[in-house]
Amino acid sequence: MSDANGAVNVGEQRVRNASPAAADGPEHVSDPTAYDAILLASFGGPEGQDDVIPFLRNVTRGRGIPDERLEEVAHHYRHFGGVSPINAQNRELKAALEAELAERGIDLPVIWGNRNWDPYLADALREAHGEGHRTLIAIATSAYSSYSSCRQYREDFAAALAETGLEGELVIDKVRQFFDHPGFVAPFIDGLEAGLAEVTTANPGIDLTTEVEVLFTTHSIPTADASKSGPASRGFGEGGAYEAQHLAVAETVMAAVDSAEGVPWQLVFQSRSGPPSQPWLEPDINDVIAGAPERGIRAVVIVPIGFVSDHMEVMWDLDNEAMESCREAGIHGVRVPTPGVDPAYVSGLVDLVIERIVGTPGSARPATTELGPWYDVCRPGCCENARLGFRPALAGLAP
Repeated sequence: MSDANGAVNVGEQRVRNASPAAADGPEHVSDPTAYDAILLASFGGPEGQDDVIPFLRNVTRGRGIPDERLEEVAHHYRHFGGVSPINAQNRELKAALEAELAERGIDLPVIWGNRNWDPYLADALREAHGEGHRTLIAIATSAYSSYSSCRQYREDFAAALAETGLEGELVIDKVRQFFDHPGFVAPFIDGLEAGLAEVTTANPGIDLTTEVEVLFTTHSIPTADASKSGPASRGFGEGGAYEAQHLAVAETVMAAVDSAEGVPWQLVFQSRSGPPSQPWLEPDINDVIAGAPERGIRAVVIVPIGFVSDHMEVMWDLDNEAMESCREAGIHGVRVPTPGVDPAYVSGLVDLVIERIVGTPGSARPATTELGPWYDVCRPGCCENARLGFRPALAGLAP
């Protein structure tokens, strides 16, 4: 049962629609929880030319952006026939998760729902409820902490419960942000090693320590949102937890690849979409590539550590625009793969679910950086939307 605010009535719980083990808001849940199903939550994307503008309206809802401006972004999707690769990738991930669960003898169905396109989260919750599931564990296809990559998912879970009228019927917990889980990091380690080898093969005699640079790239976000990412009590500074987590993962990847010793690297950003007057995280990857020859750089290895799969921001912004920047600068560019359905990544996601099923204590959880393991229940005020403030959200302590 739930009260008028949607919080499950067990003691003095402050976490909306949470399981009893998570409802009091522990940093790491150490009590076992019997889940009925996994909710695979993603961004969503259009699957035809007629879907593109309606999809972009969903993404930008509430910002008053006219269709003519949306059309400026739409050409990225239209270049690929109006079809975003993300839905196909999520179907592959869903199938891979189901296969991994079956192999381990774990009887948990995977139900997929999107924030911005069919199948919507509300439809996924109706499906789960209709099949008799009442306690869900959510995996969002986003590894880091920020409003758009974590809290917005949690807000959309709350909104979907309200839309479906299932606040008192469904419990939704969420696995921790997995930026430094070994399963997520391992594919980037393998990719960097292969990328440096490719550069060496294609450029005989190149000096990796002076003529090659590794560019770890992620989606840029407004600096105002970045500064509010993660709990304020951690004191991450201007770039917030979002930038700190990426830097920590980049350091981990570099340290794990023997051939990367002494190779220069930096964290860069891509895919900004705000007005020029609004500060976003920098430097932009294309600006960094353009200046590479001045630094004596002959080749770059692009490691998309901010992304879980080869969706639009990877295929267009990196494989198209960034590679064009490399050609214009006269340097060799290599883009390494995202995790996708890499066995280590898929296995790691299942491990995250098992943590919650068995109640693994925080001290026993794997993390490749000193920042983790991250929280099962987000801390109060974590990842506030700098423009809109706080809205109801699941899997976190209020506000």
